[in-house]
Amino acid sequence: MHRQAEQEEDPILTTTGAAGILEVAVSTVQVWMEEGRILSWKTPGGHRRTRTSTVLAMQAEMEGGPVSDHETAWRRSGLRDRCSTQVKAPAGCMTARSRFEARFDRVARLAATVTKSPIALVSDLTPERLWIKGCVGLDLLNARREWTFCAHTVEQTDPLIVEDASMDARFAGLPIVLAHPHVRFYAGIALRDHAGVAVGTLCVMDREARRLRKAELDALSDLAAVAAHEVTKRGS
Repeated sequence: MHRQAEQEEDPILTTTGAAGILEVAVSTVQVWMEEGRILSWKTPGGHRRTRTSTVLAMQAEMEGGPVSDHETAWRRSGLRDRCSTQVKAPAGCMTARSRFEARFDRVARLAATVTKSPIALVSDLTPERLWIKGCVGLDLLNARREWTFCAHTVEQTDPLIVEDASMDARFAGLPIVLAHPHVRFYAGIALRDHAGVAVGTLCVMDREARRLRKAELDALSDLAAVAAHEVTKRGS
């Protein structure tokens, strides 16, 4: 009975459930578990599991400070009231977001096509997070701002071109470089409103180190202008 009560108070999480709470890719959680950054264990089938309190404590640390009382973190989060204690339930508590908007998906598809890149996305940025408005080739809803290339893109007026992220000290430690999708190449352009304020980015990425030809960069710049107009015309 004591063990059952403990499990109800601190449910077991799958990698998907942990990724939902931390708002990162499942592959990133898998890497963190293998590295020991998230305490976990393997099931007889070889799947990683962890406790909700462990993930909530890590979430608190990521947001500014450690939480030593895991039970307090679990109760304070409100997840116990919103999720059942089934193993797969916490995945449903991922930050809510509508599906990608068709107008931005079209821009992303065109950007991927003209640059021959497997990944392209249109995003907007808040002080804390990057939110994806349209995407091709990447299963991601949002990410912490400091874990993105785009945070650097909006700080400069010229396009940001990273030919090999694994060789660049600014980006070599990013989750999407270290783990799936193992990004090596990045090209991004800031989307700016009528006052010149950066409101987001259009970017393309590849799993191989490479360069963009001038014609490809020109086409990406044209699409960035289209995306910027779409982002700002409705205040989105």
